[in-house]
Amino acid sequence: MTHPAYGQFRQVSPGVSVLLENNPSSMTLEGTNTWVLRAPDADRSVIVDPGYHDLDHLTKAADAGPVALIVLTHHHADHSEGAPWLAEQVGAPVRAFDPALCQGDESFVDGEVISAAGLEIEVLHTPGHTDDSVCLRFGDHVLTGDTILGRGTTVLADLGSYLRSLRRLLELPSGLRGLPGHGPELADLKTTARQYLDHREERLNQVRAALELLGQDATPRQIVEHVYADVDQALWAPAEHSVRAQLGYLRSES
Repeated sequence: MTHPAYGQFRQVSPGVSVLLENNPSSMTLEGTNTWVLRAPDADRSVIVDPGYHDLDHLTKAADAGPVALIVLTHHHADHSEGAPWLAEQVGAPVRAFDPALCQGDESFVDGEVISAAGLEIEVLHTPGHTDDSVCLRFGDHVLTGDTILGRGTTVLADLGSYLRSLRRLLELPSGLRGLPGHGPELADLKTTARQYLDHREERLNQVRAALELLGQDATPRQIVEHVYADVDQALWAPAEHSVRAQLGYLRSES
């Protein structure tokens, strides 16, 4: 789907709009998606992932109207850095799974349902990209942060946790729309979660084969050069990070 121009809100569905931050990179794709949620009859909104401390972007988010709550899907700066400034400007608390990110309210509990802006938002703890990653389900939408992106795959910290998180998302009903932290929306989150799981299992098999060929003491960099030979070398550094997670997972199995 076509992304909005930077600094312009695009309505995705009734009560859901997105503001794209002008911070494109190989890691953030077109930029960070800041989501604004509000039931049609609500007088306040929930802002999810304000992005960096980018005052042009944050000011536009604040101008969207009264804010009841600011929510963070995880601690990475491209999602959370601007939250303290925005919270002060709009007079709203900040909530996240990591207590260190919270302001004026408590941290999330897995399975908790948040009532705000006329919505009932269920918190799903989905670690793997980071320990504190969450997805947020409301109505027929799921905000996925960096657990599942609009295109491509995400960088991992812990593969075992990530595989369990993907399997948890596969338990959700079909037809839920995915709203990622980067990239375009996903028509059916469950389909994408299955594709992600299949991809991770394929990569694990490729790493196993590389270890057989290169030796069990092969470095992550050597494995990246072998397994990711067809991938743009600009992405080899994050790929190396994911390979470390894969190696940790394989060694925990043996």
